[in-house]
Amino acid sequence: MSNKYLMGVDVGTQSAKVVIFDLNGNVICEGKQALRKMDIPAPLLAEHPDDDLWDSLKIAFTQAMAGFKKRGGQSHEILAMGVCIIRCCRVLLKENGELAYPVINWMDKRLNKPYEYIDAYKGVRYITTTSGYITHRLTGEFKDTCANYIGWWPMDNDAQDWSTDPEAWKSCNLTRDSVLDVVKPGEILGHLTELAAQQLGLPAGIPVVATAHDKAVEALGAGSLDEGVALISLGTYIGAMVHGHANVKDAQNFWPFQASIPGRYLYECMGVRRGMWTISWFRDQFGAAALAEAANKGHSIEELLNLEGSKVPAGCEGLFTVHDWAPPSEAEFRKGAMIGFDGRHTRAHMYRSVLEGIAFTMKNHMDKMAAELKVPFKSLIISGGGANSDLFMQIFADVFGIPTSRNLMNGSAAIGCAINAGMAIGAFDSYQQAAKKLVRMGDSFAPNMENHRFYSSLNHEVYQKVNQYLDPLLQSLSPLVD
Repeated sequence: MSNKYLMGVDVGTQSAKVVIFDLNGNVICEGKQALRKMDIPAPLLAEHPDDDLWDSLKIAFTQAMAGFKKRGGQSHEILAMGVCIIRCCRVLLKENGELAYPVINWMDKRLNKPYEYIDAYKGVRYITTTSGYITHRLTGEFKDTCANYIGWWPMDNDAQDWSTDPEAWKSCNLTRDSVLDVVKPGEILGHLTELAAQQLGLPAGIPVVATAHDKAVEALGAGSLDEGVALISLGTYIGAMVHGHANVKDAQNFWPFQASIPGRYLYECMGVRRGMWTISWFRDQFGAAALAEAANKGHSIEELLNLEGSKVPAGCEGLFTVHDWAPPSEAEFRKGAMIGFDGRHTRAHMYRSVLEGIAFTMKNHMDKMAAELKVPFKSLIISGGGANSDLFMQIFADVFGIPTSRNLMNGSAAIGCAINAGMAIGAFDSYQQAAKKLVRMGDSFAPNMENHRFYSSLNHEVYQKVNQYLDPLLQSLSPLVD
């Protein structure tokens, strides 16, 4: 099967990406398009403007195919595409599959409750996910992966199909004819239509393959299949997860979701909402003064901030960040905070404290999951653009006290998509073989145990106690400003 290729289609909260791989995991080319700024019609609401997911994806496809053809690739050599789109969103479609209402993003508080019809939803025929919507755009089919239904959906995660319990449907305010048909990860959803093919620069008929929700696909693409190996996915939502074999019932400190491998599960603990967004926020709000300096030194603003932050001692000399820029659903009154300022602190301290706050938050959530599973973490894999930062990687290693690595390609969701696509058309014998071929390990960071001991003291004595002191104040603040 020489000169054969697989395509990974990955749409996150901030960008749409299309990557073309050969069957040995080499990246041939990619296209990427930033999504537009989210519409925020009111506090704690978030919608994607117009038809932004599809519009951005069309540009990414066009870029990828232009690069592919420039390198001598022939479009008929692309065997299949795997599709992974942002999870935990709600999409309302008309009878013909067009949007009846803007895509409701996962940060919207309406996603904390079951679907409820309002007058603004006039014309809604189907309630689905982002992957269901993009699947229809690509194939014309009203189908979706069974592994992207998280939250208020009557999905039977044991059967990997819709529930047969009438009460489950009633609790979600849904009926069977208002949702799409589902297939398992690694199965074909449909084939690229003539219309979509013309828009994307591809031949019609390419198989479009189901994956799972985006974090599960990242976990597959990062190669984190072994026991005790956890993935931390650095995105707008920062999540942490491990693979498992059972749909654990009544878990207290993690959620068991369907994995991107049929019959397997993904255990995911609480994460950081607007995690990497907070870093971008800091850069955009406070990095202007550093732009000229970065240009003079031949650095990007991110490189300069990381360089400055690496010179700040662990613990930022008493400055720390509480990451509640987007509060959890159970405590909507919470807000972000930076605490501990004194005359020593600079923008470098602030920047590093944002990174350390993410690492502290993830460790505290992940420790509870590991204790409940009775499987301690022996190593971490970090995925996402933030993994490019040596500083951030070392902070994770030092906070957790275990080896921490990144892959050569940090966008592992696209790799997971290609693995699912390859399994669907028989390009690989097993998921383990596919991961071995496509996943390329990169740098590893050993923990500085002196820093680890200091971070552990700081975490136990200060960071873990923050909410109990801040919550009463923020509960009083919220009704005054929200």
